[in-house]
Amino acid sequence: MIRNKKIALILVAMMLVSVFVACQGGTKPAETPADKPAEGTEKPAEGAEKPAPAGGGEFISIATGGTGGTYYPLGGAMATILNGSDMGVQATAQATGASVENVELIHIGDAEVAFVQNDIAYYAFNGIELFEGNKYEDIAGLATLYPEVVQIIAAANSGIESVEDMAGKRIAVGAPGSGTEVNARQVLEIHGLTYEDLALADYLSFTEATDQIKNGQVDAAFVVAAVPSSAVTELATTHDIKLVPIAEDKANELIAKYPYYTYLDIATEEYRGFEGTVKGVAVQAMLIVNKDMDDELAYNITKNIFTNLDAVAESHARGKDITIESALDGMPIELHPGAQRFFDEQ
Repeated sequence: MIRNKKIALILVAMMLVSVFVACQGGTKPAETPADKPAEGTEKPAEGAEKPAPAGGGEFISIATGGTGGTYYPLGGAMATILNGSDMGVQATAQATGASVENVELIHIGDAEVAFVQNDIAYYAFNGIELFEGNKYEDIAGLATLYPEVVQIIAAANSGIESVEDMAGKRIAVGAPGSGTEVNARQVLEIHGLTYEDLALADYLSFTEATDQIKNGQVDAAFVVAAVPSSAVTELATTHDIKLVPIAEDKANELIAKYPYYTYLDIATEEYRGFEGTVKGVAVQAMLIVNKDMDDELAYNITKNIFTNLDAVAESHARGKDITIESALDGMPIELHPGAQRFFDEQ
């Protein structure tokens, strides 16, 4: 009898526990893996339509570069211009990794306007060099802006007076996979040289290259940047250097083969110890959009930027180099019809 009572008590206890657990189950949150997004928060598909801005109007994201660079303040000024226009848009400048990333942002629809170097746009459109095997044929030009000069900096005692003199010398040709490295290779090629003709082709960034010139580890370096370049300015304050010119006939050969280059006078007086100008070549900073952008939108973006260049110039020193007259110099890809219409009216 006692044994039967114990069994009965155990059964009752088990039933009570079961009821208690069942009641608690309704309040326990469902477990979700930590790396699984909650429903409704999935990342939008690339190129998906963006929601309308809270204040009405169309979003215009301008992809620029790093916040300490040239593209970012210029892009900010352009966004301010568009916001103050009668276009009814909401424009912002987006800090990015610059040219290569910006091509991708236009391609996937995460930016409407982007700053790029025109040689990068050419490579992307044609699927060559840095974009080998991947053509971005959906990009179109809006305008070119200002020169990114191919500066060939040599130690004063290097014995280098021309590009041909680089044979047998130690040359910094740009960081691996950079646009500068491609520029260096192309300039040498037009002068009948390859890396094999050099004593050393050193793949260095601008800062590394100028440090190596200081240390006597390289004789010259390619620096592709707006003039004055901070890296060259700093080097010129402590060391005797020279800018190596490119002869006009060689520049013409270069432009004939690679149409994104332009020939220009480099104002050397912006560097300590220099006077006058040196002949050289440059690629161009430019604006691109998706070729499918509405013609009227592309027209109005171009019009508002180029009719307010004073405001652009106030944002950065390079802004003063942007003009309607030079806005198609070195255009490497097809101009967007909306931009074409604006320039045809001028």
